[in-house]
Amino acid sequence: MTAAAPGQGDRDDDESLSDFGYKPQLKRTLGNFHTFAAGISYISILTGTFQLFYFGVGFGGPAYWWSWPMVFVGQLMVALCFCELAARYPVAGSIYNWSKKLGGPHLGWLGGWMMVTATMVSLSAVALAYQQTLPQISSVFWVIGDGSHPTDAAKNAVFLGSCLIVFTTLVNAFGVKLMARINSAGVLVELVAAVVLIVLLAVHVTRGPATITQTHGLGQGQSMGYFGAFLTASLASAYVMYGFDTASSLGEESRNPSRNAPRAILRALVASFVIGGLILLFALLAVPDLNSSKLSTDGLQFVVLSTLGSSVGQAVLWCVFIAITVCELAVHTAGIRLAFAMARDNGLPASSAVARVSPRFQTPIVPAVVIGLVAIGILVLNIDQPQIFSVVTSIAIIMIYLAYLSVTAPMLWQRLRGRWQPAEGRFSLGKFGLPVNIVAVLWGGAMAVNLAWPRASVYNATSPHHWYLKWGAFLYIGVIAVAGFAYYWFRKRGRIDVIEGSRAAAAEPEPGPGPETAASP
Repeated sequence: MTAAAPGQGDRDDDESLSDFGYKPQLKRTLGNFHTFAAGISYISILTGTFQLFYFGVGFGGPAYWWSWPMVFVGQLMVALCFCELAARYPVAGSIYNWSKKLGGPHLGWLGGWMMVTATMVSLSAVALAYQQTLPQISSVFWVIGDGSHPTDAAKNAVFLGSCLIVFTTLVNAFGVKLMARINSAGVLVELVAAVVLIVLLAVHVTRGPATITQTHGLGQGQSMGYFGAFLTASLASAYVMYGFDTASSLGEESRNPSRNAPRAILRALVASFVIGGLILLFALLAVPDLNSSKLSTDGLQFVVLSTLGSSVGQAVLWCVFIAITVCELAVHTAGIRLAFAMARDNGLPASSAVARVSPRFQTPIVPAVVIGLVAIGILVLNIDQPQIFSVVTSIAIIMIYLAYLSVTAPMLWQRLRGRWQPAEGRFSLGKFGLPVNIVAVLWGGAMAVNLAWPRASVYNATSPHHWYLKWGAFLYIGVIAVAGFAYYWFRKRGRIDVIEGSRAAAAEPEPGPGPETAASP
């Protein structure tokens, strides 16, 4: 194959925007590592494992580890479908535009709406991870309360999380270059810290691999036995391995994204699986007391501090702090691109303002501010809720799984009708496309149900017990979906079209033969 001329890939990708009727508005400044870093920082192994290890062990015991490879296989099927789409349509707001292209404007808008609102909730959920880490580094980070009152942790989490959201709003408002530099530096720190942590935990191993078959008797008395407990514990893994589509959502700001985005998606997911799996494995093999109640309360932070000692443990926790920060930055960045993509199709209120790109910073500023404010509002609404951590996180992830389904399901329909063609010369699943796509849809549907299942232990673990709290995921997401689609149906249906400031210039018609060259009758 002949190598493309310098800049040829970018020109081809700019031309591919015309399939959607868009003109290039965002500046291509991101290289291969930047797109990889965006994907892996959204997944953020240190953030996810340190935030949710307590949940997995608490509900499933050490055997919950097996949910990690299970979730990886399922999400890999989704990621492979996304790779084909990223190679053919390297466009901002990937989930929205892919869903629109595959399933039509109605499904596209609903998928984009679910993903935008999920991003806002995710921004709140990730910000809560500060509370899991910073107070264990120093009591200075107990700004509100000291942990003695049942709602102290929730209130302090809201304060720390709000500070983080303000930071990511400012960084994103000042442009993608600043975001990419901070994100890439943070990812380097996270990757190095994760590898060092794996080595340190491996050195302190005190028991054999049979540990990850222990269930600690969990599931006894449940109708489904340990399988039911395992399904609940698997949420801890499902909460982590998502967001790899961020690498493709930056497609209009990346160099040669049709080639680089699929690679970045797979590299981010595979690297996260390997590194995260080893951290969880060696943590379970190295913790001094596998039966300690602190495993299900303080989680991986307790393992690190009790195994590696205070000094080394706190150094690791500072690296976790950095990982949480860049994860939040990546989540915010992805949300901005998605809102921008929907707004330039006139799909959101005040679309012209939301889709406006700052001439100075080359980034959409309005969605950065709006998404940040909504995320802080979500935290404030839950300020006295002790279950804020599991409830907000659960709802965010369910909505993202549903948004992914809005892509993989219509993609499967197009395959079955023989209407899906991967980009020529780009990433392709070939004959494996159909079985991979089928598994991706089945997996996404099954995990969405598992995540939303009305478990009192997740959605209403402490009194007072109310049916609407137990069914909170269905009710909240149902209201969001119905309200959003009602807005679309009555206000935007038939009006979805590229706004003037984002519209590609109409191609000039080829000049016809002049009178002097026209053929004689």
